[in-house]
Amino acid sequence: MGEIASWLPSLLTGLGVTVELTVFSMVFGLVVGLVLATIRLEPRNRWLYIPATIYIEVIRGTPLILQLFFAYFALPAAGIRLDPFIAGVLALGINYSAYLSEVFRSSIKAVPHGQWEAASSIGMPWVLVMWRIILPQAGRIALPATGNYFIALFKDSALASTISVTELLFSGQILAAASFNYFGIYAVVAVFYLAVSYPSSLGLRALERRLELSRRKARPKRVAA
Repeated sequence: MGEIASWLPSLLTGLGVTVELTVFSMVFGLVVGLVLATIRLEPRNRWLYIPATIYIEVIRGTPLILQLFFAYFALPAAGIRLDPFIAGVLALGINYSAYLSEVFRSSIKAVPHGQWEAASSIGMPWVLVMWRIILPQAGRIALPATGNYFIALFKDSALASTISVTELLFSGQILAAASFNYFGIYAVVAVFYLAVSYPSSLGLRALERRLELSRRKARPKRVAA
Protein backbone atom coordinates (compact mmCIF):
# COMPACT_ATOMS: atom_id res chain seq x y z
CA MET A 1 0.00 0.00 0.00
CA GLY A 2 2.89 2.34 0.80
CA GLU A 3 4.29 1.85 -2.68
CA ILE A 4 0.91 2.59 -4.27
CA ALA A 5 0.60 5.75 -2.16
CA SER A 6 3.93 6.94 -3.54
CA TRP A 7 2.60 6.56 -7.10
CA LEU A 8 -0.63 8.47 -6.51
CA PRO A 9 0.62 12.08 -6.83
CA SER A 10 2.11 11.43 -10.28
CA LEU A 11 -0.85 9.34 -11.46
CA LEU A 12 -3.41 11.85 -10.18
CA THR A 13 -1.58 14.62 -12.03
CA GLY A 14 -1.62 12.48 -15.15
CA LEU A 15 -5.33 11.80 -14.66
CA GLY A 16 -5.97 15.53 -14.48
CA VAL A 17 -4.17 16.02 -17.79
CA THR A 18 -6.19 13.17 -19.31
CA VAL A 19 -9.48 14.75 -18.22
CA GLU A 20 -8.43 18.16 -19.56
CA LEU A 21 -7.31 16.60 -22.83
CA THR A 22 -10.61 14.76 -23.16
CA VAL A 23 -12.80 17.78 -22.37
CA PHE A 24 -10.97 20.20 -24.68
CA SER A 25 -10.83 17.67 -27.50
CA MET A 26 -14.52 16.85 -27.12
CA VAL A 27 -15.56 20.51 -27.17
CA PHE A 28 -13.47 21.06 -30.28
CA GLY A 29 -14.91 17.93 -31.90
CA LEU A 30 -18.50 18.91 -31.04
CA VAL A 31 -18.17 22.39 -32.55
CA VAL A 32 -16.42 21.24 -35.75
CA GLY A 33 -18.70 18.21 -36.04
CA LEU A 34 -21.83 20.35 -35.79
CA VAL A 35 -20.51 22.74 -38.45
CA LEU A 36 -19.71 19.82 -40.77
CA ALA A 37 -23.13 18.28 -40.15
CA THR A 38 -24.97 21.47 -41.10
CA ILE A 39 -22.84 21.85 -44.22
CA ARG A 40 -23.59 18.30 -45.32
CA LEU A 41 -27.34 18.82 -44.89
CA GLU A 42 -27.32 20.79 -48.14
CA PRO A 43 -25.66 18.77 -50.96
CA ARG A 44 -26.57 21.44 -53.53
CA ASN A 45 -23.97 23.79 -52.04
CA ARG A 46 -21.11 21.85 -53.60
CA TRP A 47 -18.42 24.42 -52.73
CA LEU A 48 -18.88 23.52 -49.06
CA TYR A 49 -20.37 20.02 -49.31
CA ILE A 50 -17.49 18.46 -51.28
CA PRO A 51 -14.62 19.76 -49.07
CA ALA A 52 -16.55 18.75 -45.93
CA THR A 53 -17.12 15.25 -47.33
CA ILE A 54 -13.44 14.89 -48.30
CA TYR A 55 -12.41 16.04 -44.80
CA ILE A 56 -14.64 13.44 -43.15
CA GLU A 57 -13.54 10.58 -45.40
CA VAL A 58 -9.82 11.39 -45.02
CA ILE A 59 -10.03 11.64 -41.24
CA ARG A 60 -12.13 8.48 -40.86
CA GLY A 61 -9.90 6.62 -43.33
CA THR A 62 -6.60 7.25 -41.51
CA PRO A 63 -5.47 6.06 -38.06
CA LEU A 64 -5.75 8.38 -35.08
CA ILE A 65 -2.13 7.77 -34.13
CA LEU A 66 -1.04 8.92 -37.60
CA GLN A 67 -3.02 12.12 -37.13
CA LEU A 68 -1.30 12.66 -33.77
CA PHE A 69 2.11 12.16 -35.39
CA PHE A 70 1.19 14.51 -38.21
CA ALA A 71 0.11 17.26 -35.82
CA TYR A 72 3.23 16.99 -33.66
CA PHE A 73 6.01 15.75 -35.94
CA ALA A 74 4.97 16.72 -39.48
CA LEU A 75 3.57 20.24 -39.01
CA PRO A 76 6.95 21.64 -37.86
CA ALA A 77 8.18 20.97 -41.41
CA ALA A 78 5.62 23.58 -42.52
CA GLY A 79 6.78 26.00 -39.82
CA ILE A 80 3.98 25.15 -37.38
CA ARG A 81 5.26 23.97 -34.00
CA LEU A 82 2.68 22.94 -31.45
CA ASP A 83 2.95 22.16 -27.76
CA PRO A 84 2.33 18.40 -27.22
CA PHE A 85 -0.92 19.09 -25.35
CA ILE A 86 -2.22 21.44 -28.08
CA ALA A 87 -1.22 18.93 -30.76
CA GLY A 88 -3.09 16.23 -28.85
CA VAL A 89 -6.24 18.34 -28.54
CA LEU A 90 -6.07 19.25 -32.23
CA ALA A 91 -5.59 15.69 -33.47
CA LEU A 92 -8.14 14.09 -31.13
CA GLY A 93 -10.69 16.84 -31.76
CA ILE A 94 -10.30 16.62 -35.53
CA ASN A 95 -10.57 12.83 -35.46
CA TYR A 96 -13.73 12.75 -33.37
CA SER A 97 -15.32 15.66 -35.25
CA ALA A 98 -15.50 13.48 -38.36
CA TYR A 99 -17.47 10.80 -36.51
CA LEU A 100 -19.61 13.21 -34.51
CA SER A 101 -20.59 15.08 -37.67
CA GLU A 102 -22.29 11.96 -39.00
CA VAL A 103 -24.05 11.42 -35.67
CA PHE A 104 -25.35 14.99 -35.73
CA ARG A 105 -26.33 14.85 -39.39
CA SER A 106 -28.36 11.67 -38.97
CA SER A 107 -29.94 13.02 -35.78
CA ILE A 108 -30.97 16.28 -37.47
CA LYS A 109 -32.42 14.36 -40.41
CA ALA A 110 -34.36 12.18 -37.95
CA VAL A 111 -36.35 15.20 -36.75
CA PRO A 112 -39.72 15.12 -38.56
CA HIS A 113 -39.70 17.29 -41.66
CA GLY A 114 -42.98 18.84 -40.54
CA GLN A 115 -41.02 20.72 -37.86
CA TRP A 116 -39.08 22.52 -40.59
CA GLU A 117 -42.21 23.26 -42.58
CA ALA A 118 -44.12 24.61 -39.58
CA ALA A 119 -41.27 26.95 -38.65
CA SER A 120 -40.81 28.11 -42.24
CA SER A 121 -44.53 28.83 -42.59
CA ILE A 122 -44.33 31.50 -39.90
CA GLY A 123 -41.24 33.08 -41.47
CA MET A 124 -38.72 31.93 -38.90
CA PRO A 125 -35.10 32.30 -40.15
CA TRP A 126 -33.14 29.10 -40.83
CA VAL A 127 -30.62 29.76 -38.06
CA LEU A 128 -33.39 30.32 -35.52
CA VAL A 129 -35.18 27.17 -36.68
CA MET A 130 -32.02 25.15 -36.12
CA TRP A 131 -31.21 26.70 -32.74
CA ARG A 132 -34.66 26.72 -31.13
CA ILE A 133 -36.50 23.81 -32.75
CA ILE A 134 -34.30 21.30 -34.59
CA LEU A 135 -31.13 21.09 -32.48
CA PRO A 136 -32.89 20.51 -29.11
CA GLN A 137 -34.73 17.53 -30.61
CA ALA A 138 -31.68 16.28 -32.52
CA GLY A 139 -29.59 16.58 -29.37
CA ARG A 140 -31.79 14.09 -27.56
CA ILE A 141 -31.46 11.67 -30.46
CA ALA A 142 -27.68 12.12 -30.66
CA LEU A 143 -27.08 11.87 -26.91
CA PRO A 144 -26.42 8.10 -26.62
CA ALA A 145 -23.90 8.01 -29.48
CA THR A 146 -22.27 11.28 -28.38
CA GLY A 147 -21.90 10.00 -24.83
CA ASN A 148 -20.31 6.79 -26.07
CA TYR A 149 -17.85 8.80 -28.15
CA PHE A 150 -16.98 10.88 -25.08
CA ILE A 151 -16.09 7.77 -23.11
CA ALA A 152 -14.15 6.37 -26.07
CA LEU A 153 -12.26 9.66 -26.37
CA PHE A 154 -11.32 9.48 -22.68
CA LYS A 155 -9.67 6.11 -23.35
CA ASP A 156 -8.20 7.08 -26.73
CA SER A 157 -6.50 10.07 -25.09
CA ALA A 158 -3.90 7.54 -23.93
CA LEU A 159 -2.52 7.64 -27.48
CA ALA A 160 -1.35 11.20 -26.77
CA SER A 161 1.43 9.60 -24.73
CA THR A 162 3.11 8.82 -28.08
CA ILE A 163 3.75 12.55 -28.58
CA SER A 164 4.99 13.11 -25.02
CA VAL A 165 1.78 14.36 -23.43
CA THR A 166 2.20 13.50 -19.75
CA GLU A 167 -1.29 12.11 -19.29
CA LEU A 168 -2.28 9.14 -17.14
CA LEU A 169 -0.73 6.36 -19.21
CA PHE A 170 2.51 8.25 -19.83
CA SER A 171 2.79 9.00 -16.11
CA GLY A 172 2.40 5.29 -15.48
CA GLN A 173 5.08 4.48 -18.05
CA ILE A 174 7.53 6.83 -16.35
CA LEU A 175 6.88 5.23 -12.96
CA ALA A 176 7.12 1.72 -14.39
CA ALA A 177 10.43 2.47 -16.10
CA ALA A 178 11.84 3.76 -12.81
CA SER A 179 10.55 0.99 -10.51
CA PHE A 180 10.20 -1.96 -12.94
CA ASN A 181 6.88 -2.75 -11.22
CA TYR A 182 4.98 -2.90 -14.48
CA PHE A 183 2.15 -5.12 -13.26
CA GLY A 184 1.31 -3.05 -10.20
CA ILE A 185 1.53 0.34 -11.87
CA TYR A 186 -0.43 -0.58 -14.97
CA ALA A 187 -3.07 -2.26 -12.79
CA VAL A 188 -3.51 1.00 -10.86
CA VAL A 189 -3.64 2.94 -14.14
CA ALA A 190 -6.38 0.59 -15.36
CA VAL A 191 -8.33 1.18 -12.14
CA PHE A 192 -8.05 4.93 -12.68
CA TYR A 193 -9.43 4.67 -16.20
CA LEU A 194 -12.26 2.43 -15.01
CA ALA A 195 -13.02 4.73 -12.07
CA VAL A 196 -13.80 7.54 -14.53
CA SER A 197 -15.26 5.74 -17.53
CA TYR A 198 -17.68 3.42 -15.67
CA PRO A 199 -19.43 6.13 -13.58
CA SER A 200 -19.57 8.28 -16.72
CA SER A 201 -21.32 5.44 -18.51
CA LEU A 202 -23.81 5.04 -15.66
CA GLY A 203 -24.45 8.78 -15.59
CA LEU A 204 -25.07 8.78 -19.32
CA ARG A 205 -27.63 6.00 -19.01
CA ALA A 206 -29.40 7.83 -16.19
CA LEU A 207 -29.52 11.01 -18.27
CA GLU A 208 -30.96 9.09 -21.23
CA ARG A 209 -33.69 7.60 -19.03
CA ARG A 210 -34.51 11.02 -17.57
CA LEU A 211 -34.77 12.63 -21.01
CA GLU A 212 -36.94 9.78 -22.26
CA LEU A 213 -39.22 10.13 -19.24
CA SER A 214 -39.55 13.89 -19.73
CA ARG A 215 -40.28 13.34 -23.43
CA ARG A 216 -43.07 10.92 -22.60
CA LYS A 217 -44.57 13.32 -20.06
CA ALA A 218 -44.47 16.14 -22.60
CA ARG A 219 -46.19 14.04 -25.25
CA PRO A 220 -49.82 15.19 -25.66
CA LYS A 221 -52.37 12.69 -24.37
CA ARG A 222 -54.98 11.32 -26.70
CA VAL A 223 -58.56 12.14 -25.86
CA ALA A 224 -60.92 9.22 -26.08
CA ALA A 225 -63.73 9.63 -28.56
